[in-house]
Amino acid sequence: MAWNAIHPHAPSTCANTVSSFEKIDFRKLQNGRYSTPSLFLREPVNLTEPVTEAIAAAFASWLSDRKNPNESRRLTISVGHDSRISAQTLQDAVSRGISSSGSDVIQYGLASTPAMFNSTLTEDENFLCPVDGAIMITASHLPYNRNGFKFFTNSGGLGKADIKNILERAEIIYDKCTIENLKESAKAASMAIQRVDYMAVYTSDLVRAVRKAAGNVEKPLEGFHIVVDAGNGAGGFFPGKVLEPLGAITTGSQFLEPDGLFPNHIPNPEDKSAMKAITQAVLDNKADLGIIFDTDVDRSAAVDSTGREFNRNRLIALISAIVLEEHPGTTVVTDSVTSDGLTSFIEKKLGGRHHRFKRGYKNVIDEAIRLNSVGEEAHLAIETSGHGALKENRWLDDGAYLMVKLLNKLASARASDSASGSKVLTDLVEGFEEAAIAVELRLKIDQKHADLKGGSFRDYGEAVLKHLENTTSSDPKLQKAPVNHEGLRVSGYGGWFLLRLSLHDPVLPLNIEAPSKEDAVRLGLAVLEAVKEFPALDASALLNLVQVP
Repeated sequence: MAWNAIHPHAPSTCANTVSSFEKIDFRKLQNGRYSTPSLFLREPVNLTEPVTEAIAAAFASWLSDRKNPNESRRLTISVGHDSRISAQTLQDAVSRGISSSGSDVIQYGLASTPAMFNSTLTEDENFLCPVDGAIMITASHLPYNRNGFKFFTNSGGLGKADIKNILERAEIIYDKCTIENLKESAKAASMAIQRVDYMAVYTSDLVRAVRKAAGNVEKPLEGFHIVVDAGNGAGGFFPGKVLEPLGAITTGSQFLEPDGLFPNHIPNPEDKSAMKAITQAVLDNKADLGIIFDTDVDRSAAVDSTGREFNRNRLIALISAIVLEEHPGTTVVTDSVTSDGLTSFIEKKLGGRHHRFKRGYKNVIDEAIRLNSVGEEAHLAIETSGHGALKENRWLDDGAYLMVKLLNKLASARASDSASGSKVLTDLVEGFEEAAIAVELRLKIDQKHADLKGGSFRDYGEAVLKHLENTTSSDPKLQKAPVNHEGLRVSGYGGWFLLRLSLHDPVLPLNIEAPSKEDAVRLGLAVLEAVKEFPALDASALLNLVQVP
């Protein structure tokens, strides 16, 4: 998933009033590509401490309007962060902003994104839960010099309209801020901050879930060797706090120490170097299973004992197999770029229904929720990036919980003596056929090109899609997908392509899957034949694929 970004160390020089601060267009701070519960910011440096305080105060104000607290009860908001080097500075600024609004702050320190949402649901007075709202400071898998925020209430992550409202409030707060205000907020924060080890609660719940699946056995993973790669992010808790209490051997786990410079590899399960690192760790340690997380633990992937990856379409196939055993016939909602082989596996092998929707994990989750509301049972919403949410887990995209589903399968198989090691997982995806060639190309629209004739890139992109639809409809070897929620999806030559328009960027992403390079080239040529009529579209990546000079 792509995010907007910021530089982490923004100087917060102040004069008498905030008019002396750097002017910020708050409208541009919203994560642009997907409707997500997040706020990511762009370079040049724009996340100064005063800006951060204003955003946090605005969230508290927004939350107060919805929770309607009275004089006898102050709002409580939890704050956590991943391992980025700017985390502590931003946590302090967020805390000052929240407290300046009259709300209490519960700092969790190093935490995962799923844990922050859970803190709005947990009922435990000893840990000051449930909180009214939560803020996670993270930029997911992006480089060390980026950061941002994700916001939660007990209803889940905030949508685009909510983020827009918060930014509008933040701009008003920022414009009225003075040096005296900032000093007062620092004093108020010292009185309003409390610190709690909420991750202890979160990890205990994960351990309990595995034990329950195994018939309440204390150590259902005893003898299993499982290695974890946390990528120096926030997931280093998993071996010691989850796997070892369940009896697993975790020697060989790597990059568990939080290090915001991410010195070993990008903490991203979609990254080839990251997957190579966990695969090598499994093979070197002769482990039964490998698990890898992204920086804030809302995405994950796995590797079996032979080094076979459970990632992207294959991870979806595996989780679908587990969920459909528990809920026969249920619908699996995915994003738009999942493979035809996955559809065949879910519907013909597993007896479920595959429902493709738009890209963006919140889009996928919201669609699953919608299907349930109209009477179609859906228990899994999952994106190729590794974001996976289950109905049983309150539709939270939780990479750790997704891996718990695999652990449950290992533990239950051990209890029934049905299989050993990770073979039970590998067997679940037997019959899943994957395309030999899978590529994603990004065709950029030059907004300054004369061919746009002063129009918007969106209109131009829609014209490209319409022309492609017209040209492919006359080709008997190509067939438009009868149901499609995003862009144009066409099957042919044993494979398929999907061309779609990015929500906010002047880009047309093109996905192609095919059984051979030759078939991929044939599909690429069909697209090229149409898009060459649009000179403002940079088709160089497509030309490179089909090797046309």
